[in-house]
Amino acid sequence: QVQLVESGGGLVQAGGSLRLSCVAFGRTVVLFTMGWFRQAPGKEREFVSALSWNGDTTNYADSVKGRFTISRDNTKSTVYLEMNSLKPEDTAVYYCAADRKVFGNGRAIGVAEYDYWGQGSQDTVST
Repeated sequence: QVQLVESGGGLVQAGGSLRLSCVAFGRTVVLFTMGWFRQAPGKEREFVSALSWNGDTTNYADSVKGRFTISRDNTKSTVYLEMNSLKPEDTAVYYCAADRKVFGNGRAIGVAEYDYWGQGSQDTVST
């Protein structure tokens, strides 16, 4: 099946940067829309960003637009989330996710639209 393995989370000061990576193991996962979600304590999981299978289409939540960048390298079966100008309100567990529709168009923004999930990575932004 499909397995997503995340890395790169940690502790950073406000204004700093973190780069998350998600390696996807699976037969056709390079053809899927890939997304990032986050969940803060006491809150529901929320959409952060999504990317079409070939990288042509991106979507971002308004709260991260202009600060975060999603990208992928299908030769490495890896999706990235570059997070810049981090704020304390960005503190959350971040999850990589995959929508199993082949040639995914990057338009999936709901939790229920995704089929596979990474293990989660804690990102903490201090003041």
